[in-house]
This record gives sequence, C-alpha cells and structure tokens, in this order.
Amino acid sequence: MSESRRPGRGRQWALQDAKNKLSEVVRAAERGEPQIVTRRGVETAVVISHDDFERLSGGPTYARGSLAKSLLAMPASDDATEFERVQLVPRDIDL
Repeated sequence: MSESRRPGRGRQWALQDAKNKLSEVVRAAERGEPQIVTRRGVETAVVISHDDFERLSGGPTYARGSLAKSLLAMPASDDATEFERVQLVPRDIDL
C-alpha cells in the first residue's frame, strides 16, 4: 500500500489507494486530519472536513460572492462628501 503519515500534514495516499479506502480517508478528514492524495507521486489534492473548508473559505459557500451582501456590508456614512467623485469627460468618437 502506498500510504504514509506526515507529521502535522496528515496522511498521504496514492490515488488508487485513496479510491479503495475512501471511507477511511473521509473519516480521517472528519477528525480534522487533512488527507493528501498523490497522482504519480505528485501531491494533487487534499481532502478536508466540511467544517475546515467553511472556516478556510470564509463562511458558508452559499453566502460567498453575493454582491448584495457586499454592498449592504459597506460602512454607512452621514457625510455625503466622504467619497470624491472622479470627473470624467466623455470623448468624441466617429460613428
């Protein structure tokens, strides 16, 4: 079997072994132990728990990237002149 333990980095699995022992790989990830998967000896993927994924990605995946949430999270200001407008002059074009 091509599986090895790496201190502080979890286990390392060859892809075929990870496929054959997927339940064991997932259980270890659930316990907070990242599982590194290699293909032809090259570290290719890491299996982590869902909780670790949410923590590392900054929150629930469904809330990430929402323009409305980003705009609503902007600090409000009572001073309307806080942001200076850029003065742009349109240019002439030939049609």
